[in-house]
Amino acid sequence: MKLSIIIPVYNEEKTIEELISIVKKVDTKDVKKEIIAVDDGSKDNTLNILKRIKDIKLIVHKRNAGKGAATRTGIKHSTGDIIIIQDADLEYDPNDYYKLIKPIIDSKTKVVYGSRFLSSTQKERNVDFLKIKHKKAYSLAYLGGRFLTYLANFLYRGNITDEPTCYKVFRADVLKSINLRCKRFEFCPEVTAKVLKKGYKIFEIPIPYKPRSFEEGKKINWKDGLEAVWTLIKYRFVD
Repeated sequence: MKLSIIIPVYNEEKTIEELISIVKKVDTKDVKKEIIAVDDGSKDNTLNILKRIKDIKLIVHKRNAGKGAATRTGIKHSTGDIIIIQDADLEYDPNDYYKLIKPIIDSKTKVVYGSRFLSSTQKERNVDFLKIKHKKAYSLAYLGGRFLTYLANFLYRGNITDEPTCYKVFRADVLKSINLRCKRFEFCPEVTAKVLKKGYKIFEIPIPYKPRSFEEGKKINWKDGLEAVWTLIKYRFVD
């Protein structure tokens, strides 16, 4: 069995080498790893760094097309039995891979989400982060994520706690059967909508999370939040 790790990358020169180093060292037991990095037209030194890294599949977008477009490119070039999406920063811990893929290996489910809200310890960390850094901005991001989760559950009769989580894991045939159209950050709401619409149950696993600040390079903003809301509503009625 093989796990395809898709990493959409845009201007992540500070973290990408460390991230891939961690991913390479992760123990996934008998499951082989395939690392697919999609450079989405980076304007900093990210691409040069990626070119020096061995044992990865590197795909390059000449122009920036968006995280969703880079993710779709990665899916297209993946050859694994299971696919996981990995952000290029260090907010999520790749050491969680095995516990995320195990329910799929054990045939308990075909879709797994890593939830930042199932762990009481992580909930406390989330609150502390909101208090320490730019309370209004991060409170808005937190509440936006909670609203998206509620909306997804309401529109698609889901039962999840963390719709915007980066750690989304799929049996490859399931993900490749979905007609994705996303270009920017709307990959998450689109794939959630279409997975639930097809009747798949999303199995959640508690995960830790270390959010970075906007000053540290966080890219998503309130406009992406509005796009996510529209995406969830739109795909309730169209494919």
